[in-house]
Amino acid sequence: MSDNLPLGAAVERTMRLVELLLSAPDGLTPQELLLQLDISRSTLFLLLRSMKALGYVEQAEKRGRYYPGPRLQAWQQSSPPLSRDLLTAFYQEGARLNSAETLALTVRAEAGVLVVGQVEGSQQVRSVLQPGQVYPNLCAAAEVLAEFPGAEVQTYGYHFCENEDSLELALPVCPDGATPQAALLLSAPRFRWRSEAFLERHLPEQRALAARLSHQMGAPAYTPFHYHPAAPLQPSGPLSSEEISSFLQGPWTARLACVRPDGRPHVSPVWQEWDGSGFCVVAWQGSQWADYVAQDPNVSLTVDEPWPPLRRVVVRGVAEPLAVGDPATLHKLVRSLANRYLGQLTPGLLEQVQGAFRIQPQAVRGWVGVPGTPARESAHAPGN
Repeated sequence: MSDNLPLGAAVERTMRLVELLLSAPDGLTPQELLLQLDISRSTLFLLLRSMKALGYVEQAEKRGRYYPGPRLQAWQQSSPPLSRDLLTAFYQEGARLNSAETLALTVRAEAGVLVVGQVEGSQQVRSVLQPGQVYPNLCAAAEVLAEFPGAEVQTYGYHFCENEDSLELALPVCPDGATPQAALLLSAPRFRWRSEAFLERHLPEQRALAARLSHQMGAPAYTPFHYHPAAPLQPSGPLSSEEISSFLQGPWTARLACVRPDGRPHVSPVWQEWDGSGFCVVAWQGSQWADYVAQDPNVSLTVDEPWPPLRRVVVRGVAEPLAVGDPATLHKLVRSLANRYLGQLTPGLLEQVQGAFRIQPQAVRGWVGVPGTPARESAHAPGN
């Protein structure tokens, strides 16, 4: 595969090949694979060689048929069967997260926990797992994926293990919002973290990631095991400037409110990018709000998450046209937004752009928790 192939496209291509091999117990010839895959012959053989070297593919004889290797056969042990869309979303989100520690996607298998995907951490000394291998001793993931999870897991929605050499944090991915189909597993060398610091640093981030993956698989809400916090959520409190900036780095879809020429309100979902002092948003072809904003640039923007801890940010500001006559800047913005929300810049996306705007905030409010208690408003000056 080309080194320039976007991660999402590479995963999609690989998973299509995997599905074909798993669906053909008698094996497939290269010609049969080419007829069903929209790739070149050289790309197919490069992909097959790579998968063969890793144990995912076997070939009975030279120039013979290709069969699932031992690692793909292990995938078939997983229960329930793994969704291709989930694995693709995992790699896209994992690449965006760029964690210092190793992140894995796991499912239940007959003899333990099967690792189906891994994004290695950036630390020189890090945990390493083998995708396609069944591990009998990944206690955190095993507890989350157990047929009858313990009361503590059902209460708090995660499991944390302190092993002799490593720390493990596992959270369920629930396509229906409540029943785990897979588990995220974050693993780190024990010498690098105190347990309390590890959980404080990684639990909110991993919970948000598990919720995003569940939401992408169709979950209306993220409530693993019908989870309810042991203690009720507190009334809403303000977010600091740093907390607001951190929250806005997530792939949250914003809602932009503007005014129609007849005075009626108009609200549209938009992708947003916060650069520390303002928001950049893109209008796609056919977007009415771009015309309305051109006439009246006063807008409001709301960004929120639909699950605990229920962070919300509301912005009031002025929208100004961006990158007019500057295709390089527009291309950079669209690529950044596409990588953030889709995992890659998909073909034809640039041609769908009608225009771009930068929203200069006049005031920003951020709060967390159950609505009810007014949050303290803080005005953000440019550069703050």
